[in-house]
Amino acid sequence: MVVRMDKTVRKVRNQDSNPCIEESDASQKCLSAYNYDSSMCSAYFHRYKNCRKYWHSVMLQRRRDGVRPDMPTAADRQEMLAAMGGKPY
Repeated sequence: MVVRMDKTVRKVRNQDSNPCIEESDASQKCLSAYNYDSSMCSAYFHRYKNCRKYWHSVMLQRRRDGVRPDMPTAADRQEMLAAMGGKPY
């Protein structure tokens, strides 16, 4: 039996199109650990939100500059983060 992921799920779990999978997973894990008490996970939510803001601004700047693809690939993002000395969020 072949199990197929929904197109949206594939996109959300795709490293090249979603730079914040790690932060998203950490938020979900926290929620699960604290019985879905969101007040206990605000630091994880904040980190995810900052991740999304940061990569969205990178995507917009690349779009303005005519760079394709709009979102850097996972490998390119790793190089960018290494050059900065880590995640800026």
